[in-house]
Amino acid sequence: MEWRGAGILLNVRRHGETSAIIEVFTEDKGRHAGVVRGGTSRKIAPILQPGAQLDVAWRARLEDQIGTFAVEPVRSRAALVMDSRLALAGLNTVTALLSFCLPEREPHPVLYRRSEQLLDLLGQDAVWPLAYLQWEVALLNEMGFGLDLSSCAVTGSAEDLIYVSPKSGRAVSAKGAGAWADRMLPLPPVLRGDGQASDMDIVQALETTGYFLASRMAPDLGSRPLPDARARFVAAFSRTL
Repeated sequence: MEWRGAGILLNVRRHGETSAIIEVFTEDKGRHAGVVRGGTSRKIAPILQPGAQLDVAWRARLEDQIGTFAVEPVRSRAALVMDSRLALAGLNTVTALLSFCLPEREPHPVLYRRSEQLLDLLGQDAVWPLAYLQWEVALLNEMGFGLDLSSCAVTGSAEDLIYVSPKSGRAVSAKGAGAWADRMLPLPPVLRGDGQASDMDIVQALETTGYFLASRMAPDLGSRPLPDARARFVAAFSRTL
């Protein structure tokens, strides 16, 4: 069994004395693990940096085996995060969330392309947080926890939508929330693709998407909590306000 393709390196861990096990996210094969022989060597280790774009060739005797990867660098993204703590925090949260939530060997081609485009924007701190928010919304949708922000869950109106129901993930208007307003999540215009997308609005929107990542998606995937990398990114971004 063998295949070849491009992929985003998600994580690396040592395997034995000289090898490494890596996880890559590819367009056709999804999240896929394999052993890199000599992965700790001076020649290969610098290539195996999370977020790097790789050309990988996987081979195994049987399809259900972990198999081995031969890797070639396509482009490193290390230089994009070298001078920006926000960019480094962003890279870490994207790779951590993908490794956390993607089922093994299940293709998600649309999410793959969006992830590749997002990572290529690293270092552009003026635009990256908004691009990341849009990616996070897409991630929720891809994992089956998409938000419905088109109309009020209570009144059916498309006007004055300022909340999101934590139970249904649907928009709620000021009138529809009524006495339950203090239990609602914020719905800033940027979450619906409207408005000027101020940094404060993005932070509010990340509060809402973060709720569904932590309270809906993570429990559905098992008992593991959401990766700490996301909280560190939101904290780093909030410090820029």
